[in-house]
Amino acid sequence: QVQVVESGGGLVQAGGSLRLSCVASGSIFSINAMGWYRQAPGKQRELVAAVRSGGSTYYLDSVKGRFTISTDNAKNTMYLQMNSLKPEDTAVYYCHVVTTPYDYWGQGTQVTVSS
Repeated sequence: QVQVVESGGGLVQAGGSLRLSCVASGSIFSINAMGWYRQAPGKQRELVAAVRSGGSTYYLDSVKGRFTISTDNAKNTMYLQMNSLKPEDTAVYYCHVVTTPYDYWGQGTQVTVSS
């Protein structure tokens, strides 16, 4: 059994910062990649940032230079440092963990950016 738990969401003013955390626990042999997705009301879920086990990263164009993804592999933990937040960053943020042969999702954490 694998559990994925996010934390760190909340309400922040535009220009502010938040740090999201994601912890994967349970019977995990190896993690191939981890990523953060977000879904705003009425919109499709989109990949915001991701990191592979080798260290390569991906960022959505609209968050480049503002968001930073990082991991603590020893703790199966991933972080998303979000700076210069904008109202359009408001969404539920989900952690996605890719292992062999399964992938797992967290329950989501709400991020609300007020103007």
